[in-house]
Amino acid sequence: MNETYDVAVVGAGAAGLQAAQTLGRMNRPTVVLGTDRYRNDPATAMHNFLGHDGTPPAELRTAARADLEHYASVDLVEAEVTTIEATDHGFTLHTSVGDVAVRRVVLAMGVADTLPDVPGLADLWGDLVAHCPYCHGHEFTGQHVGLLGADASLPLRAAMLERIASHRVVLTDGVELDADVADTLKRMGVEVRTEPVTGVGPAGGSLEVLLDGAAPVPLGGLFVHTTWAPTAPFAEQLGLDRSPVGAIIVDALGRTSRPGVYAAGDIAQQAGLPMPMAAVLVAAAAGMAAAASADRELAAEDNGIALPM
Repeated sequence: MNETYDVAVVGAGAAGLQAAQTLGRMNRPTVVLGTDRYRNDPATAMHNFLGHDGTPPAELRTAARADLEHYASVDLVEAEVTTIEATDHGFTLHTSVGDVAVRRVVLAMGVADTLPDVPGLADLWGDLVAHCPYCHGHEFTGQHVGLLGADASLPLRAAMLERIASHRVVLTDGVELDADVADTLKRMGVEVRTEPVTGVGPAGGSLEVLLDGAAPVPLGGLFVHTTWAPTAPFAEQLGLDRSPVGAIIVDALGRTSRPGVYAAGDIAQQAGLPMPMAAVLVAAAAGMAAAASADRELAAEDNGIALPM
């Protein structure tokens, strides 16, 4: 690994690899620093990605890495970044294989999910258990589909499944629903089960939800709300503005509140949106925008050209 690059891309998922390709096509000296841990590893296939519907996530990353071999200005380094600090000339990244100095940083390290504390849920996560109907809902077409939780978003989440599921059931895990939420679900024809959930397990190619004191509920698929957190503390280290849900706030070009730092992928949230747009295709597009923004600013800086805001 060289000691100095123009840009460091932190993270080697869809956002980071697309950022690297964009920078490589501009012959911009770039290092991609990543590990072998990815948010969508549990998923057998990714969906709702033009030309790649049903492709295993690892295959997309392998193809993207192969593409990067055509660009001599890009180095891919398997390394974990521990700290990023600002310097007089840019940034220094402290990694598991040494330090690297750069002028710009693209943060694309992603987030990690924490599932509800239900036995067996993690074993089915990514296929029969999911959190995004746009990514995994179609595969449950014509089946009984469950929603685990008791929050105010349930009516909208259930409505999104209206054309997919033959039957919808909310499993509140012992929590009483708000009266307005319960009334709305009843009007929509959504079944509600309030018994405590004791576990989830496979059942003949589908799954079943085990309830305390009641018969199991057979389902074709189950949607859950996860809690997530960044996989690294770089936003705190760099003093970046974050949204109420913890994502790094960016503009349409991927720029953060700190000049020289960009963010893309599941960790980034455009101002005005309620949450990050967590999808592989969106992450890749955001990586391209952030990389182009970084390259454009460096080109202007090196030639004394003022850029419009």
